[in-house]
Amino acid sequence: MSDSRRIEQAAADWLVRRDSDDWSARDEQSLQDWLCASTHHRVAFLRLQSAWREAGRLQALAAGLPGGVVPPRQAWSLGVPLARPANAHDDADIVAPTPVRVRGPLHRWRHALAATLAFATIGSALWLGWQWTGRHEASYASGLGHLETVTLADDSMATLSSDSRLHVRMTRAERDITLEQGEAYFDVAHDTGRPFVVTAEGRRVIAVGTRFSVRRDAQELRVVVTEGKVRLDSPADRDGRPAPVSVLPAGSVATAGRDGVFVRSLPVADAERYLEWRSGFLTFEDTSLAGAAAEFNRFNARKLELADAGVAALRVGGNFRWGNLDSFVKLLELGFPVRAERLPDRIVLHTR
Repeated sequence: MSDSRRIEQAAADWLVRRDSDDWSARDEQSLQDWLCASTHHRVAFLRLQSAWREAGRLQALAAGLPGGVVPPRQAWSLGVPLARPANAHDDADIVAPTPVRVRGPLHRWRHALAATLAFATIGSALWLGWQWTGRHEASYASGLGHLETVTLADDSMATLSSDSRLHVRMTRAERDITLEQGEAYFDVAHDTGRPFVVTAEGRRVIAVGTRFSVRRDAQELRVVVTEGKVRLDSPADRDGRPAPVSVLPAGSVATAGRDGVFVRSLPVADAERYLEWRSGFLTFEDTSLAGAAAEFNRFNARKLELADAGVAALRVGGNFRWGNLDSFVKLLELGFPVRAERLPDRIVLHTR
């Protein structure tokens, strides 16, 4: 049995035990210790817990039966009207009672859990398709000013920055992700047999099990590595000669553009500052106001415009919430020779 299968089985066992009569404070602490031991544990448990709840925990299907009794298979229903009692009026509305906890022996709950997960296949077709066929293909997107964190079929995690798009294709032999727009941070599940490849702007960022981000801009690609190492492959030159390969350890910030690849090696804590957008912040350190405005515009529908070269060249620094553009502009007015013209769809900054 593979590691992922063992983790899924353990998660199912924990879920079953937690709903039994003899669950104790010590059991709860043991469960929390297991969840904290690995991201994969938490992902597996949350996935099964969600499926268990979305399927109504099977108890709703057993309404009116004695406690601990599982209804016969023919009586199960999902997304169809409940059976009408014999003594009901023809025009009566039939409403499912509020689900209640059905207590019973542990082995009975194991059968109930298996039945519930069978129902959950309807809402989890992509994930189960991956488990059964080894093939998975999906697209993910985030709206402007919103972040999205998704669990991929291999249990890797991807956090999409504002207005970003990913296309994912996985098989038993490969894990291919295309960053179509924006930026994404990846927490990659370790699998030495299947490199995790992110493609953007004709370049490939290749990892096995690590944490890194890839950002796609109009003219360049940026890669930030916070754990492990990744390989950055660039397309061949015009003469067909292969470009040099860049190996990026933790703390690397690589910028790839028309002039090649430029790599900076920083302490990991400093590299992490490029990724504070995940916590709702933008960090600037002696950054031109033009650059700061471009960053805010990635997250806000109301754009920040610069009216002249003088205001664009001003240098700013500090941490700012990307969702609070008004506060940033007020600080500029207080501390710089800047005048703000506030319009419904944009804020125009002028030299004062």
